Amino acid sequence: MARAFIFPGQGSQAVGMGQELAEASTVARHLFQEVDDALSQHLSRLMLEGPEDELRLTENAQPALMAVSLAVVRVLEQEAGIDLAEAGDLVAGHSLGEYSALAAVGAFEVAEAARLLKLRGQAMQAAVPVGEGAMAALLGLDLEAARAVAEEAAQGEVCAPANDNAPGQVVLSGHKSAIERAVEVAAGQGARKCVLLPVSAPFHCTLMAPAAEAMAEALDRSPPRAPRLPLVSNVSAESVADPEVIRYLLVQQVTEMVRWRESVLFMKAQGVDTLIELGAGKVLSGLTRRIDRELTGLAVGGPGDVETLQKSL
Repeated sequence: MARAFIFPGQGSQAVGMGQELAEASTVARHLFQEVDDALSQHLSRLMLEGPEDELRLTENAQPALMAVSLAVVRVLEQEAGIDLAEAGDLVAGHSLGEYSALAAVGAFEVAEAARLLKLRGQAMQAAVPVGEGAMAALLGLDLEAARAVAEEAAQGEVCAPANDNAPGQVVLSGHKSAIERAVEVAAGQGARKCVLLPVSAPFHCTLMAPAAEAMAEALDRSPPRAPRLPLVSNVSAESVADPEVIRYLLVQQVTEMVRWRESVLFMKAQGVDTLIELGAGKVLSGLTRRIDRELTGLAVGGPGDVETLQKSL
């Protein structure tokens, strides 16, 4: 059977992430320093010590999450002797996690990925004035029902599915007033729970068009190279290895829905039975079990997890 390595997105960040790795591994400390140097910022200190509100800022959270994921990758490769391209068959990442995935298999250098994600975070934040956009998670509604809710709530504003995370877990994104209406509509349509998310911008909807333009320019300057394993794209929910197509999809991804549920099912259809989450938290491993109970989801974020994975491979 086949394995996929998957990489978390925004929402998995927490103060102290990467601390156990940094304490246990010189390789991890060097990776964090590499990212700090690339950004001319003490990002690793922010990751380890906070404050949380600063870490949560999109322009910090995105490169910080990537740094933890790539520190895990480095430890796996240089200390545990696990080569991702030999041990796995596919990679995938949730939103910003696509950059982590691509850097993990050689499509971007670490410094390149860090700078691209810093810019991506800044561009996403600048695309919509603070307070004008919002996102909400609808629990208990499938994608079709969530789309119907979004259409009813839009009333001439932007309101659309941004993440199809798992059966019964869809996130909407758009204008704040439209998202607030959607929460009310969804409650009336039988949603089990509707939660406004503590995010600073409405990601993965058409309001992010200025950020997509900024990323198109940035990726023209720093285009991806051919990855050592194919990427399962958020936009297409299919695998891609052509660097030109990857570049196009990374731009599209800023305004398009993250098709995570479909991506996981695509990986299963390719024979994948184990999805190994590399980085902070266990969000994607939890989603894996909700999407298909036949799949095994493993989370590798600290030295103990690395040892466990090493024994299982």
